[in-house]
Amino acid sequence: ATDYFNTKLYTGNGSNNTAITGVGFQPDFVWIKNKETDTYEHHLMDVIRGWGTGSSDTPNITSNNNAAEYDRNIFSSTGVTADGFNLNNYTDTNENGHDFVAWNWKANGAGSSNTDGSITSTVSANTTTGFSIVKFTGTGSTATVGHGLGVTPKMIIFKNTSSAVDWRVYHETLGNTNRLCLNDNSASNNDDSAFNDTSPTSTVFTVGGSSSTNAGTMIAYCFAPKTGYSKFGSYTGNGNA
Repeated sequence: ATDYFNTKLYTGNGSNNTAITGVGFQPDFVWIKNKETDTYEHHLMDVIRGWGTGSSDTPNITSNNNAAEYDRNIFSSTGVTADGFNLNNYTDTNENGHDFVAWNWKANGAGSSNTDGSITSTVSANTTTGFSIVKFTGTGSTATVGHGLGVTPKMIIFKNTSSAVDWRVYHETLGNTNRLCLNDNSASNNDDSAFNDTSPTSTVFTVGGSSSTNAGTMIAYCFAPKTGYSKFGSYTGNGNA
């Protein structure tokens, strides 16, 4: 499993061009969080949106709020490497003396055009592990989008990177009529406009007219279960240890 996903712990040093190694592969999706304080945000970067050049323009989205994509001085000009990534001195991801966690996924590089859906998407798909990164331009009208997995995803995380609108999460156990919001603590809500009450298939997912799933530039992280690697489900709590 660590050939395709790895959690990397590191201590920041506040310096530019800091090499973080030991991931074990060149990541295509990196999610970083300062473990010591809730002051600093979660930072999500991926290969399809690009790593930036290190001057101050690593395209970044934050899972703890609904902000549009914005550029931060996170990665140096070399960006990701064959064994990790190179950081600049941005405090949220490299504060001197602070402990950080970085979750790293391997997809399939920069991605390619996918015409399986009514909207053409750019997809970086790892069919071995059931993970894909999907970028597309929303239309505001019900549409389908190719995800490249070849099997049906059980969970999809959506973000409109153009606008300050909430994240949306599809999960199979909630069904196609309900959604979760990644950036707040609200319960699952019925939302016909998010997925048009339509479940994903082995080739496409469906989006309705919601600005959270089908407007501006969209990014979607798709996950399908693979034996020995990943599984998606639910449980009912009973309040007992």
